[in-house]
Amino acid sequence: METLMNLEANSETVSEDKYELRLYVAGRTTKSVAAINNLNKLCEEHLKGKYIIEVIDLLVHPQLAEGDQIFAIPTLVKKVPEPIRKIIGDLSNEEKVLVGLNIRPAK
Repeated sequence: METLMNLEANSETVSEDKYELRLYVAGRTTKSVAAINNLNKLCEEHLKGKYIIEVIDLLVHPQLAEGDQIFAIPTLVKKVPEPIRKIIGDLSNEEKVLVGLNIRPAK
């Protein structure tokens, strides 16, 4: 898997109301594939038309881990809107991911 940009169908420039998400994975492991699928599903359900996902394979580009201080994989980094947030794991717990991304308030 290469570093790839998966832009939502409406590929406008990133603005204040768009979520810029970066998912760090390591190859095509079960957890990496699950994280990609779970993130795509969550974004389509809760952020339709308002997100950009960049998937970075650290087996191909290990030097990119340093910039976002990645120590575990898979890790999702929400770059925009601020504050920057990180979520580690396969993103299968929808409630925790939505709260972590500030899409849904904590209960």
